[in-house]
Amino acid sequence: MEVTIGNDSELISQAQGIRYQVFTCEQHIPAALDLDGLDEASFHALVMENGEPIATARLTLHEDGSSTMARVAVSEIYREMGVASKVVKSMMQYAQELGVTSIEIHAHSYLRNYYERFGFEFIKEVEIVGEHQLVEMRYQTVHS
Repeated sequence: MEVTIGNDSELISQAQGIRYQVFTCEQHIPAALDLDGLDEASFHALVMENGEPIATARLTLHEDGSSTMARVAVSEIYREMGVASKVVKSMMQYAQELGVTSIEIHAHSYLRNYYERFGFEFIKEVEIVGEHQLVEMRYQTVHS
């Protein structure tokens, strides 16, 4: 299982395919909400297994040095196998290498404890997307 991070058009297309399956088909989130125009300006993590894309996440950098990790998605048959954790850890490491000051996420509220294990801190409940309550969380990066 290899993780590739980049922002070329082929990688973005594969990431969008996973997101469509997970967010639009499974979670009934309108595709227009997923395709927010930030993909080309962001970095994408893509996990491949046997030549097939199976998981993704997106990192968007901001001018103030902060970043936002979003669109974490894993194909259904690969869930509960540690794939999401591999994507999140890879993206956090990449963000640190880029020198970001913090990583913000808006995650499903039921994933709050999951992200706290990576060091994210709960900030507040935010919007509801589709039928899903989201929470805002932040990870402060450490620079030596």
